[in-house]
Amino acid sequence: MDFTLWDVVRNLLIGLQWTLALSLVAFIGGGIIGLLVMTLRISRLSAPRWLARVYIELFQGTPLLMQLFLVFFGVALLGIDISPWLAASLALTLFTSAYLAEIWRGCVESIAHGQWEASASLALSPLEQLRYVILPQALRIAVAPTVGFSVQVVKGTAVTSIIGFTELTKTGGMLANATFQPFMVYGFVALGYFLLCYPLSLSARYLERKLHAAA
Repeated sequence: MDFTLWDVVRNLLIGLQWTLALSLVAFIGGGIIGLLVMTLRISRLSAPRWLARVYIELFQGTPLLMQLFLVFFGVALLGIDISPWLAASLALTLFTSAYLAEIWRGCVESIAHGQWEASASLALSPLEQLRYVILPQALRIAVAPTVGFSVQVVKGTAVTSIIGFTELTKTGGMLANATFQPFMVYGFVALGYFLLCYPLSLSARYLERKLHAAA
């Protein structure tokens, strides 16, 4: 089958859409779980802190590729049929949550301890202190590194091609084999990742400068 340049670009755009979709799912899901893990990580009780620390160390201390294999093949051992999309979403969400939890923990702990003491004097519970006093202040600090980490999430989706998920990298590999023009195809693949990641990098640097100047 002969492929025109438009056929290559059109198929890569489909793969790019799946890369973007997976990135959004992982980032949103990872943000929700990461917020919960961060809350446990700064708990005054030792057991929740220990559990959160083990969770973070587990996902930060092992390769994303290994986590994908464990989710994809591990669930299959339980007799459950899991699609590459679901396995990729789950693995990347857990991976993202561990990093976001640690990023946000650092931002929360950068807030002066006097803010906790002042909010405690208002008879607020620890969760109310976190929600109404600490998090609004930590948000200013967290925006730039959070946006910056989203670049790593986008690039991390490339690993999911190993379990058969047809995102940008997997699509590029199939097209390179079909067209026998790997340099051209992978050049377009690299351009696709650049178009996704570069605006995020610029946004992170801009927000960091703007929020630092406003501090």
